[in-house]
Parts: sequence; structure tokens; C-alpha cells
Amino acid sequence: MELPRTPSMRLDGKRALVTGASRGIGFALAAALAEAGAHVTLAARGAAQLDEAAAALIEASHQADTLALDITDIGAMREAVARFETLDIVVSSAGLARHGPASQTTPEDYDAVMDVNLRAAYFLAQAAAQKMQGRGGAILNVSSQMGHVGGPDRAVYCATKHGLEGMTKAMAIEFGPMGVRINTLCPTFVLTPLTAPTFADPDKRAWIEAKIKLPRVAEVTDLMGPAVFLCSDAAAMITGTHLLVDGGWTAG
Repeated sequence: MELPRTPSMRLDGKRALVTGASRGIGFALAAALAEAGAHVTLAARGAAQLDEAAAALIEASHQADTLALDITDIGAMREAVARFETLDIVVSSAGLARHGPASQTTPEDYDAVMDVNLRAAYFLAQAAAQKMQGRGGAILNVSSQMGHVGGPDRAVYCATKHGLEGMTKAMAIEFGPMGVRINTLCPTFVLTPLTAPTFADPDKRAWIEAKIKLPRVAEVTDLMGPAVFLCSDAAAMITGTHLLVDGGWTAG
């Protein structure tokens, strides 16, 4: 009897684009894809940080280059995607949070968070799918556990992430016949330089630790394996869904 073989999680020969890749979660996911064999383009607004991030990957013998890009500039983003000769993987990791009471949300803060977290992600997925049509590919939207629950001072952020979840499901229906898969990765609070002030607040850290069922908080490395899996042939039949990396937060 011939044994079935587990599909590979290697990404050799794949071309990947990761937005928000100059630091934090985005950089970790770019590193994960590169380690799995993909040639990764790191995109973000800050050219200096991008160069430093790409240099670290190249020093580790990975394939990487950079793209200075404001993801909210839809025209520039579309032009950048069109310039790729091939594009197999897109990870939409750029994100913005302006937390505060819903009763005090300003239109300016609402628009800023919506522009990055939902509008830019929507049109990046659209451009990526058009580029991948006929060849196939994988789109991974970095969402959040807050796309499945609510949280204090996070009404706008939750709105964008719940919207991202719905958008991903609807796009999966349309992109499936094109051979393009699209999913979301939904982390809990992850310890990064950006979240350090939150974790430094004893009350906020206690709230986070009480919600996470595992006996520690998350780190960027916790997201790397799941991201590679969702972008690889091992997830070839997975589309229109989410993978929660939340330490059991949403379990109850």
C-alpha cells in the first residue's frame, strides 16, 4: 500500500510580499516565510527600518528586498503589486490602533484606523488576487482575536477586525475559482515594542493574563509557524477561515 505523504510547509521558489514588515509581527512573519524558502519583499513606510530588517534576513542567508510604501495610498500599492513578475504569497500585516472610549472616538481617529486596518487590506487583497489569477496563491490577513470578541477602549479597532473577518470570508468565495486562498491569522496580545507600554501597566497586564488560558503571554515567534502553514501547500484546502493564536482567550 502506498503511504500518503504530508504536504510540505516549505516555500522554496515562492515570491512573497509582507506589509508592515519593518518591525514587530510583520517582521517576524517575513522572517518566517524567508526561513521557509520564500523570496520576501518587506514593505512599510520607513525606508531606514526596512533596510535594517532586510539586511538581517540577508545576513542569515535568506532572500529579501524592500519596498517603501504607504499602504493607504491605493494607487501606489496597486502599481507596486503590478510590478511583481510573479506573486505567490501576500501577508497583510500593516495595522494601526488608537484605543480609547467609544464615547470619545473622533472622526479623525476612526478614519485613520479604518484606512489602514480595513480599507488598505481590502484593496491589497483585491490587487493580489488579480495578480495571482491563473497561477494561484495565498493571501493572509493579520487580524486579531478582537475580530471575534469585544474589548474595552477598542470599539474602532474591533470594528476593523470584525470587518476584516467578514471581508475575508466573502473574498474566499470569489477568489476560490481563481485558485487563490485567503485566510486570517488572529493573535492575542503579543509582546512587542509597540505593546510594551500596555504590558508595563500592572492593571492591563493582569487583565490580559486573566483572559489568556495558557500560563504566559504571546510572543512574535508564536505566530511564525501558523503563518507559514497557512501560506504553504499544507493548507491547500483551507480558505475563508481564521486561525486563532490567542492562548485560549476566546474559548471562554
